[in-house]
Amino acid sequence: MADKVKRRALEGIRVVDLTTIIMGPYATQILGDFGADVIKVEAPPGGDPLRSAGPSRNKGMGPLFLQLNRNKRSILLDLKNPEGLEAMMRLCRTADVVAYNVRPQAMERLGLGYDDIRKVNPRVIYAGMFGFGRGGPYAAQPAYDDLIQGLSGYSATFSQMSGDVPRYFPVNFCDRTTGIYAMGAITAALFHRERTGEGQAIDIPMFETMAQFILGDNLYGETFIPSLGPTGYARILAPERRPYATKDGYVCAVIYNDNHWETFFALAGRADVYRSTPQYQSIAGRIGCINDLYGFAGEVFRTRTTAEWISLLTTADIPVAPMHTLDSLLQDPHLLSTGVFEVLEHPSEGTIRLMRSPTEWSATPAQIWRLPPRPGEHSGEILEELGFSAGEISSMFEKGAAKNG
Repeated sequence: MADKVKRRALEGIRVVDLTTIIMGPYATQILGDFGADVIKVEAPPGGDPLRSAGPSRNKGMGPLFLQLNRNKRSILLDLKNPEGLEAMMRLCRTADVVAYNVRPQAMERLGLGYDDIRKVNPRVIYAGMFGFGRGGPYAAQPAYDDLIQGLSGYSATFSQMSGDVPRYFPVNFCDRTTGIYAMGAITAALFHRERTGEGQAIDIPMFETMAQFILGDNLYGETFIPSLGPTGYARILAPERRPYATKDGYVCAVIYNDNHWETFFALAGRADVYRSTPQYQSIAGRIGCINDLYGFAGEVFRTRTTAEWISLLTTADIPVAPMHTLDSLLQDPHLLSTGVFEVLEHPSEGTIRLMRSPTEWSATPAQIWRLPPRPGEHSGEILEELGFSAGEISSMFEKGAAKNG
């Protein structure tokens, strides 16, 4: 697999990955997709706790782990053991990036704070992904995806839209979104270092990231001082904004601009209503009554089947798509034709399905070039690269400072 494509965008960049669970591993996996040598440092005996989540053929190789840790090598190190910590410091000397997602105080207690690392590697990019920025009263609090969804306002908007109880996204939305943001920050810091030679520390806090994410659409009238209106973009918070029920299922349609609405009213046999209602004929006017318009659309969609609506709206150039389930998404013809799913043979896990990077590159394509590692699969290999002798490596394994997979 490693020879599948010879050139990679981040080839030669080493990422020492101390992250676990979802947010950090997602960020470092993307860096690995782009060609970085990602070394996942895990705690013995079993490594990343996410390894145990979900069904598996072998212990420690569950589906969530497999989907977040391709293009990485794994080393098991006991960082509380002096020899394990020494190996870690040797590894950090070779690193372009050190990524972690525990609270900074925990890194400092281990002797792996930014000041510790930059003494041995002043060019390092030291990237921390954790719950809250250091300057606020929440700084020392733990953070998990559900907590950040609620704290950032996402759960309340579900209730506002549906009139039902507050809910969480059925995906680790804050972890993954912050992970993408972290990947961008790390690559920007690497670019700065290439121009100047200067390393630096970066904090990527979940709460601040997700607050600006939701408020980008919904700060709305409070953008202005004094305020020009309340928070909340009416179109996306409208209770009637949802997949439309048809005679036999659901369809997703975006009736958005003037032409869309005029055409839709005509398809509904109500062209006269559109022409006689000035507020329907501009986006500013429609926002003031958008929930009523979506309610009207909902009634109309119930009059035909999903297939009929997809055909009619496609012909009318109104954006439309079927509503997938998780199961039907796996059979989507577009995803299948663009090769999003890669079926691969893992040496210990057998046949598995992974998802390639969604990006397309003309010169240095992202790719799956390393399969998700077993716990400590590469411990001996990495220690040898760091200059430890065979005897030293054997001694470290015997003492528990490191563990082989």
